Amino acid sequence: MYANTTAAMMQKTGQTLYTIGEAADLIGVSVPTIRMYEREGLIIPLRKASRHRLFAERDLERIRSIRRTINMEKVSIAGIRRLMSLVPCWKMNGCSEEQKAICPRFAADGSPCWMVSGKTWQRKSDECRDCGVYLRTAEYAELKSLLEEYGVNAAPEPVTKE
Repeated sequence: MYANTTAAMMQKTGQTLYTIGEAADLIGVSVPTIRMYEREGLIIPLRKASRHRLFAERDLERIRSIRRTINMEKVSIAGIRRLMSLVPCWKMNGCSEEQKAICPRFAADGSPCWMVSGKTWQRKSDECRDCGVYLRTAEYAELKSLLEEYGVNAAPEPVTKE
């Protein structure tokens, strides 16, 4: 039995879901690496009622994209998370000034919106996985394009000596 509607719907539509071990084998990474990506806020896996992680094809592609970014673009995990955190989700989602004022992400720095949302693992799995912000940050080139689209400078602030 699946805890969330997304996993249940995927199962009903015939999409293949993989356990964390199967996903790791298919991608060629270790299980702890996948868990670390989740802890760092780079991925949001589906969850069964037992809290076991499940991965669909789009999750596998997201992890592959993270691996490409690390290996080919030489961007660290912290760098990827920082870039994701710079995405102005309030602009993408058309939030009002009132919504921004109470939004934990608007005041936070350094983590993507789905990490500071205050949502439970189940709500993240159900809601954040399908959010345009999460979906558009999967591929490095798309992430860079998204930051340019919203006029976000991804370069770190220069360190000045006083």
